[in-house]
Amino acid sequence: MAFDIEMIKKVYARYPERIEAARKAVGRPLTLTEKILYAHLSEGAASQTYGRGVSYVDFQPDRVAMQDATAQMALLQFMQAGKSQVAVPSTVHCDHLIQAEVGADQDLTKAKDKNKEVYDFLASVSNKYGLGFWKPGAGIIHQVVLENYSFPGGMMIGTDSHTPNAGGLGMVAIGVGGADACDVMAGLPWELKFPKLIGIKLTGKLSGWTSAKDVILKVAGILTVKGGTGAIVEYFGDGARSLSATGKGTICNMGAEIGATTSIFGYDEKSAAYLSSTERADVAELANGIAEHLTGDEEVYANPATYFDEVIEINLSELEPHVNGPFTPDLAWPISKFAAAVKENGWPAKLEVGLIGSCTNSSYEDISRAASLAQQAVDKKLVAKSEFTITPGSEQVRFTVDRDGFLDTFGQMGGVVLANACGPCIGQWARHGAEKQEKNSIITSFNRNFAKRADGNPNTHSFVASPEIVTALAIAGDLTFNPMTDSLINEDGVSVMLDEPSGLELPAKGFAVEDAGYQQPAEDGSGVTIVVSPTSDRLQLLDSFKPWEGTDLKGLKLLIKAKGKCTTDHISMAGPWLRYRGHLDNISNNMLIGAVNSYTDATNSVKNQLTGVYGEVPATQRDYKANGVGSIVVGDENYGEGSSREHAAMEPRFLGVRAILVKSFARIHETNLKKQGMLGLTFANPADYDLVQEDDSIDIIGLTTFAPGKQLQVVLNHADGSSDTIQVNHTYNEGQIEWFKAGSALNLIKAKA
Repeated sequence: MAFDIEMIKKVYARYPERIEAARKAVGRPLTLTEKILYAHLSEGAASQTYGRGVSYVDFQPDRVAMQDATAQMALLQFMQAGKSQVAVPSTVHCDHLIQAEVGADQDLTKAKDKNKEVYDFLASVSNKYGLGFWKPGAGIIHQVVLENYSFPGGMMIGTDSHTPNAGGLGMVAIGVGGADACDVMAGLPWELKFPKLIGIKLTGKLSGWTSAKDVILKVAGILTVKGGTGAIVEYFGDGARSLSATGKGTICNMGAEIGATTSIFGYDEKSAAYLSSTERADVAELANGIAEHLTGDEEVYANPATYFDEVIEINLSELEPHVNGPFTPDLAWPISKFAAAVKENGWPAKLEVGLIGSCTNSSYEDISRAASLAQQAVDKKLVAKSEFTITPGSEQVRFTVDRDGFLDTFGQMGGVVLANACGPCIGQWARHGAEKQEKNSIITSFNRNFAKRADGNPNTHSFVASPEIVTALAIAGDLTFNPMTDSLINEDGVSVMLDEPSGLELPAKGFAVEDAGYQQPAEDGSGVTIVVSPTSDRLQLLDSFKPWEGTDLKGLKLLIKAKGKCTTDHISMAGPWLRYRGHLDNISNNMLIGAVNSYTDATNSVKNQLTGVYGEVPATQRDYKANGVGSIVVGDENYGEGSSREHAAMEPRFLGVRAILVKSFARIHETNLKKQGMLGLTFANPADYDLVQEDDSIDIIGLTTFAPGKQLQVVLNHADGSSDTIQVNHTYNEGQIEWFKAGSALNLIKAKA
């Protein structure tokens, strides 16, 4: 279960030489991000320098981490790669398939029974190929990784978009699709476009009601959900050093909501304290030995505008608590302005449920500060007006906060402790009454709040805040309540105010746990048998995708022209569909059912050009596939934002969609499309989106001379006999073009193996 100290020694051993060479190569001081990236260049790329946001670069990550929903497809792909063991330390974490309904014990028992086939598969594959396996109930992947595997200056990829949580300990940790994880586990370099850099200087110090969560809520309001696309966000300054390691993790975690490749803080005394508290003092000792390399050069932070592509400064002493939402995580409201916004916009002021925890905010510090408010509610005779749930991030955190009495305090307030799992944050919430589709409000300390995400109800107005603000508003039961200025009437009819929250960054008695929930893999997995039933509706062995036929693509039918926001939740919903994450055929029945048809404003209803009849998107596409007809999907800005789930790319590929043409892509989704042999294209002129008509037959011209930087042509053949020819862009490099020609990146891996 422990980190690999020998691996960390090897990583640190190359730091001084690599970083000095990088300084000479670029001729200037380096940011922390650049130091880590240059230290992790693959051997074949180590002598090169790269332009930010321009060049694709090969890296060699130190670790891979996968959650159970995405690990199924990643490991099904790895099984095809012809390898006997994973090439780098890798882990699987069972956190996504546990549905919140009643409470921790009952929900976990139900999940173990319901998902036994999947858990057994993941455990056996992990045992065979040398992966560490974290059992259901052990905790949420990002919290477990922070507690056990993150280390300053390391590089990790994970099959979850909130993998950047590990940046709280100074690790470049990036969310990817399962195909990327498969590559790294197979020992191949991992490719990334060399990112742009956004520097965020933090000054001052947090106090009172303000927490680390408010930093990223503020940043999300500044940069929006796409402002960090193609960039790594590096935090620095005295304010950064004042934050706890887990607070930094919170900020990095939710950096996924601004589209950032990852976010990172430098190594400091808070990092060392957390490492020591989580029984990794030897890692802190190693990090102390190269501390100068685990932060940016002094000249960089003295003159950040010279070294970063964009610089933002935030004074923590002046920062207000924020509430973001509804329906998008970048609609940021300072608490002093939130009540007015609720009234002016007609959002339901009555708060139905407050939910704290999740991978973003489930640290000891978070729980202790929220518990201080719960204790006040008990002491001041305040009865919580809203339902209230607590999701611990790991069994270690749960055991420790239980030992220290915090869970009892929440219970006295009326709170319900859920399993150590993702739960409501990803739609795994059997919320009673949600099916009525009633207009209501909830507030969470999670990271995402897209419509229908938490409970499937499009009329649930979901807001995001810190655990402290969530707890205070749950006590009040009113979104217009400002705990910094407003009072409440208690059971005795007395007006009382909540005092500022208080808590501890780390437990005074240290962390404790009886059973962390870890399974060590077999030293020799050659004798381990993996069985997948051919009649299973949960798991399905993969067949290879067909290679490109060597011609331009002509006569493609328009499957759907998606309007507005089209996230991976719209393309491949979670919630009840999580059960099919290991069965590509079954989960493909959710393909694009949440996307809005631009011609009708309806969801899951498109015109079948073969019949002229409107039908469900997956059924229409299956009809095209059965008749040997290719299709194309057209989308709007930032297509595919949100989760890293590669199913959103694999499902269209599996059902016969040949290309996705959009105004712009979210980073992870674009890469996932490329990995699966799909064409991911963007309009050279975004206004050409309006030229696409519902009955179009579409040609993609120029594939026989497909080359990096060379535009392709798309011909829109309209039903009236007219046509429009437009230019489209792509970001494929030579290696990615080979993926397309081979049918997928995995096809190339198998060929080499």
